[in-house]
Amino acid sequence: MKGRITLLLLVALVFSAAQALAVPTKVTVRVKARDAKFIGTSFGGILVTIRNADTGELLAKGVTQGSTGDTKVLMKQPFTRFETYARKQDAGYTATLDIDEPTRIEVAAFGPLAQRQGANRVTATQWIVPGKDMTGGNGWVLEMPGFVVDVLAPPAHVKLDAATTTVPIRANVTMMCGCPITKGGIWDADRYQVAARIIKDGRQIAELPLAYLKKASQFGADYTVSAGPGVYKAVVYAYDPANGNTGVDVATFIVKKPKKKK
Repeated sequence: MKGRITLLLLVALVFSAAQALAVPTKVTVRVKARDAKFIGTSFGGILVTIRNADTGELLAKGVTQGSTGDTKVLMKQPFTRFETYARKQDAGYTATLDIDEPTRIEVAAFGPLAQRQGANRVTATQWIVPGKDMTGGNGWVLEMPGFVVDVLAPPAHVKLDAATTTVPIRANVTMMCGCPITKGGIWDADRYQVAARIIKDGRQIAELPLAYLKKASQFGADYTVSAGPGVYKAVVYAYDPANGNTGVDVATFIVKKPKKKK
């Protein structure tokens, strides 16, 4: 019995010694929307997970918080080498990792959390050394591609009368940071292609361009029903031909069969 207690004490001492060798090391992660700003509190933030890239062990997890950043700095002026463009209040997540040896970590970013139909996931890996923080400058910045497309009409699975001839297609389209798209603005509506692919019975039967509706981020058009009753799918996409940035959302609508005459 005495020998067992001694062994347990020895194990505890070894574990304590290993813990004592661990050095708190800070890592700041920011996620920037492609061709836009940081993704922060106003759009639900980004879920950040940090793992040991070699073992898969979860080291930290949290959500980016803060502002989307200075529009003038991020979108209107060129960056120079070593320039810090992220302010203290700009969206980010800082984790403190206890590591006792150089460790290759994997950072995964998922979001934006307030618009999960538009969410994407990006990952990156990098070595860190105990006590050598990764918080200087802009921190570790990941780029999140995509647009957030939110179909407003028709509402999903709506059932329409057999006499329906037109279906309004409406969508809200923003950058991944929530930044609005406007006519002639920083994110110019004329630059992007927004359209709805109309699918029925597994086949595309139309592609309907959606026009800017003179209200920030709002696009729409009316689809003329021409394929009779059945289940239709409206796959709405936004696309930037300059860089391939793309976002998608989907809604369905059902055109009822006409009632049989008695």
